[in-house]
Amino acid sequence: MPNSTLCTQNWNDLSGVMSKMTMNSLNKLPLRAAVIGSGFGGIAAAIRLQAAGVQTTIFEGHDQPGGRARVFTDKGFTFDAGPTVITAPESLRDLFSLVGRSLDEEVELLPVSPYYRLIWDDGDQFDYCGDSESMVEQIRQRNPADVAGYLKFVAYSKAVFEAGYKELAGKPFLRFTDMVRVAPQLAKLRADRSVYSTVAKFVQNEHVRQALSFHSLLVGGNPFETSSIYTLIHYLERQWGVYFPKGGTGALIEGLLRLFTSLGGELRLSCPVDHIDVLRQEGKTTHLVHAHDAAPEPFDLVVSNADVHHTYRKLYAKDPKAQKRAKKLEKMDWSMSLFVLYFGTDRPYRDDVAHHTVVFGPRYKELLQDIFHGHQLPDDFSLYLHAPTHTVPQLAPAGCGTFYVLSPVPHLGNAPIDWKTVGPQYAEKLLEHLETQLPDLRKHVVTKQWLTPEDFRDDLNAYHGAAFSVAPTLTQSAWFRPHNADADIEGLYIVGAGTHPGAGVPGVLASAQATMRVIAKDFGLPTVDPDAVATMQQRQTAERAKLARKVA
Repeated sequence: MPNSTLCTQNWNDLSGVMSKMTMNSLNKLPLRAAVIGSGFGGIAAAIRLQAAGVQTTIFEGHDQPGGRARVFTDKGFTFDAGPTVITAPESLRDLFSLVGRSLDEEVELLPVSPYYRLIWDDGDQFDYCGDSESMVEQIRQRNPADVAGYLKFVAYSKAVFEAGYKELAGKPFLRFTDMVRVAPQLAKLRADRSVYSTVAKFVQNEHVRQALSFHSLLVGGNPFETSSIYTLIHYLERQWGVYFPKGGTGALIEGLLRLFTSLGGELRLSCPVDHIDVLRQEGKTTHLVHAHDAAPEPFDLVVSNADVHHTYRKLYAKDPKAQKRAKKLEKMDWSMSLFVLYFGTDRPYRDDVAHHTVVFGPRYKELLQDIFHGHQLPDDFSLYLHAPTHTVPQLAPAGCGTFYVLSPVPHLGNAPIDWKTVGPQYAEKLLEHLETQLPDLRKHVVTKQWLTPEDFRDDLNAYHGAAFSVAPTLTQSAWFRPHNADADIEGLYIVGAGTHPGAGVPGVLASAQATMRVIAKDFGLPTVDPDAVATMQQRQTAERAKLARKVA
């Protein structure tokens, strides 16, 4: 079956689940959707739309796809610019199963072990992994009394995972009653507590507490302020593992886009959207997309994977309701920003660090306070070091190593630092500090470049240069977070880190699922049943084989 007709044939065969009125209206006037931005959330939403028979176009301002997950090369080194911790692979597999395809046909996900190596300034090391016996033994070495508490924490994390991820992450919270409905469940799980305070109730050793609470930083949250719902990450990783795509994160973006375009979707690179006009005529709302150097183009709906503040303040600049929304967003708390230093070395350092290494500084709570609420750059830091050539050596020349080190820093709204001046000095400071783990590092660096909060602001349109959008505090989660569908601008939908459920690859993929639920309801689209699609394809295969036998 040609890929270009796969989606149409699927929907024709499944038309029994749709009303004749809905099918006829779709056949007469196919819906057109514009997706702004090609990050994970945007691509996932585009795949779901195209699989539902909606003709979808992705507008990407850069010359390559991926958003924060872009790729760049230098002197034979390949660098993933953004997300590198791939968890919850089932959320990726779901996108392919929508049309009876397999993720494994496009991308190979390689398991990473340990998940993270945690290193403290006193020399203590902890290999954080999915092996319960290894985790228990490492905890026992630090405090035998914490073993029982850790096992109780695992049980708690599982309960939060079942409720917070499986049940709530992919469902939109558009009305306050949606929040009220789940409030008893969240109250029972003590979602009002922070990640750190929850962990602290189970274990006493400070290093173990940090080992079980740092994950919220990976989605832009302060462990001392982020809701304990985010402890689910521990069980999510334990359940499905941590992976890295063969070929790097960029290979995963490419695989998803191959799926999208094979379904008939269109990707337009180097095509930034300047603004969008909302036309309301005869009971119909049309979004007129003004892309750079292109004629205005009408769409029935828009899904924005752009920064949520940029969406309202810039893209919908002419709409008073959008400007009101932007002002409200400006009063919210925003995540920290990042300084990301990419560097390649003429030696691999394979025995010195793990694929994912977290290097803690001498301060934990105090440093996080400075990062999230301080007004200047702290002198110390805690770092995340990514060494992808430990898993995929081909991302660097033979005998070399590709790395990036990520340092959380205050966003520009809190600390308006001149990063053009500070950046080179800060990069040198990070390399010097990493020599405690990577001996003589500065002598072996052959290429380096960096990304600052100003780059997040200017190149990625991130408000205040916040790397993870709106901070994931309790009062900015679920219904309190920017909604997946705008209540005032008909046909405008949001995906990505700035909407429910939040940042991180599983989070933005779940946001696409939640947003698609609303779109399907608003436009009378059917819900795709992967089992029905698979059954249909099996039947079609059998019928083709039967026909071939008759012809023979």
